[in-house]
Amino acid sequence: MKTRYGWVEIDHIRYDHDVIIHSDRSVTKRSKKISKKLKDKFGHTPLADHELAFLDIEKPEVVFIGTGQYGELPITPDAQKVLGNYESIIRPTPEILEQFNDEPRASVAILHVSC
Repeated sequence: MKTRYGWVEIDHIRYDHDVIIHSDRSVTKRSKKISKKLKDKFGHTPLADHELAFLDIEKPEVVFIGTGQYGELPITPDAQKVLGNYESIIRPTPEILEQFNDEPRASVAILHVSC
């Protein structure tokens, strides 16, 4: 996996939007639609609790959050509470990719590809 500002490449497929890598290693687009209404409050579209509902189904041991190339993805307080139920590693996206690749436990990753 590799990333630069505005994209991430996973299994030789380039994505130009935020993604979720699920515990089965499938990749889906991060749905930010509802979170966009919080952009004015946080300066960027934040990671919000409703985006984390899939964690209850997948029950990963570790949740990786890639906060963008420069680490600027805000996380709402409600999302932080949800993440408190899991071992969470929150770092800029390039650092997360390295750690995620080496993680042997069941894990998911939410990757922001810009800022």
